[in-house]
Amino acid sequence: MKRLIFATNNKHKVEEVRAALDGKVEIVSLAEAGLSGEIPETSDTLQGNALQKAQWVWERTHTDCFADDTGLEVEALGGAPGVYSARYAGEHCSFDDNIDKLLRALDGEENRRACFRTVICLMEGGDDQPQPTTHYFEGRVDGQILTERHTNGEGFGYDPVFMPDRFAVSFAEMPLEVKNRISHRGQAVKQLAEYLKN
Repeated sequence: MKRLIFATNNKHKVEEVRAALDGKVEIVSLAEAGLSGEIPETSDTLQGNALQKAQWVWERTHTDCFADDTGLEVEALGGAPGVYSARYAGEHCSFDDNIDKLLRALDGEENRRACFRTVICLMEGGDDQPQPTTHYFEGRVDGQILTERHTNGEGFGYDPVFMPDRFAVSFAEMPLEVKNRISHRGQAVKQLAEYLKN
């Protein structure tokens, strides 16, 4: 079975990807691969950050790996928080801190259109290959920001306040299998999975 290191320790992300790949590929988190340390995320694009994170793993392991970067882009905020989505409320902030800041920023705003975008960077190679081959996969889902949290305990990040188009519930109210089928990360992972199978 193919083994891939996923450049994350976010257990929610790992669970989502493992579910989407349906056991066909062994997905290993950074901790499970014995990797620790601060991974750089200094690019101003999702693709650039995904590449940085994958390169960090590759340089230390020379093992096939992938990384993702996800951003919530809100129309009324000029595309913010974008690449800063995870630390929108500041370094070491919580998901709730980020949501609170977002809701404050949109207070009284009628245009609540937003999209989630995920870019995955996959690096593959071998011991005989000095440089890995790099592939990108991208997913996007459009929707709107709700005025308050809607959750049944599922989801993470901005899921409680993001309602995708054609649905009447937030990401955090959906069963994981439904969210995986339509979400930005789900789309990108599906492209990754199709590539790996072929």
